[in-house]
Amino acid sequence: MTVVEVFDPSCEACRAYYPHVKKILATHPGKVKLVLRYALFHKGSDVAAALLEMARMQGKYESALEALLDRQPEWAAHGAPDLALAARIVQGVGVDVSARKQQEVLGAVQRILQQDTADVNALQIERTPTFFVNGRQLITPSHQALGEAVAAEVAKHAR
Repeated sequence: MTVVEVFDPSCEACRAYYPHVKKILATHPGKVKLVLRYALFHKGSDVAAALLEMARMQGKYESALEALLDRQPEWAAHGAPDLALAARIVQGVGVDVSARKQQEVLGAVQRILQQDTADVNALQIERTPTFFVNGRQLITPSHQALGEAVAAEVAKHAR
């Protein structure tokens, strides 16, 4: 079964949900797939998402995501994000963020971000995080509601 989280790397609520999402995955090992999609609502989130996609292409997505979320209060000031710091943070987990690497992956990253933006617009998503559990949007997201929805779907598929 699949959980899709539409999130913004600069979103404080997304950061707050992340430990709960990890706990849900750990509660149902091998039974739940998490797909993260971007809703770039905050200034600088496009750059942060591009850094994450560069990390994905280098096999370091999870460590880059955790590092960015852990230090989000330092780099993601909504009026003036420190994107150079965000780049240094992902570089600190081994992601190559050199200008050469950026040019190399630019087209692929742009396609991903454009597709996610088009999907967010088509689905009329206006806030993050927004969750879909096996294709159904969780209308009133809460940590408990998400956990219960996932548990119900896992149980349904275990029969």
